[in-house]
Amino acid sequence: MQGLKDKVVIVTGGGNGIGAATCHRFGVEGAMVAVWDIDVAAADAVAQEISNAGGTASAIDCDITNYDTVEAAVMKTGQALGPIHVLVNNAGWDVFRPFLKTDPELWEKIIAINLRGVLNTHHAVLPGMVERGHGRVVNVASDAARVGSSGEAVYAACKGGIVALSKTLAREHARQGITFNVVCPGPTETALLDSFMAEAANPEKLADAFRRAVPMGRLGQPDDLPGAIAFLASDDAAYITGQVLSVSGGLTMNG
Repeated sequence: MQGLKDKVVIVTGGGNGIGAATCHRFGVEGAMVAVWDIDVAAADAVAQEISNAGGTASAIDCDITNYDTVEAAVMKTGQALGPIHVLVNNAGWDVFRPFLKTDPELWEKIIAINLRGVLNTHHAVLPGMVERGHGRVVNVASDAARVGSSGEAVYAACKGGIVALSKTLAREHARQGITFNVVCPGPTETALLDSFMAEAANPEKLADAFRRAVPMGRLGQPDDLPGAIAFLASDDAAYITGQVLSVSGGLTMNG
């Protein structure tokens, strides 16, 4: 893809799952990858794998729910790799539980990771992009934001908030050379889905139901997402902003 070589790319939640796969893809494209994760060992492992393959990567310890930590991570990224060109907000967390069986303490944790964390990273990274007159932001939301998902009320609300935030910032910064787009995974085999399944009464039955609901007949894999994310971060997508792309095997086909 055009325009990714030597660009500095942050991927939050880059130590595992979709995040790790995305880091590897940017490494292949020749970008310099900042692997942000609260799990430092996982981030180190991904960064080392990219380096061993001939790429450039740096592991950055970051708890995105803490604004001061995010600001420090931005500074560390700049010192290690240079000015930030691309931000991929991928970190997320949830549990599968009907809304009336949740409580405010759980809401706070889900909101902190899935929404406040994204606000923190945008607020810390955007000033540099504005100053340079260029930037790409790709936010990983969920099809739960587009069509809802039973057992994920607060998570869906947060992801819906990310969609609205992305569209609003796309309008605010369109004349400054910064694009904002959203990728919405469907059910994807990651640690998040494993924890989601663990809360279900019959995990195998739920997994089978997901597979049968997907027109392509399978659950998503982490490697199904990085192509779409890298495209939206590249110069090939320079005239695309404020858009939402579902990567779900056809599970949702809303306009």
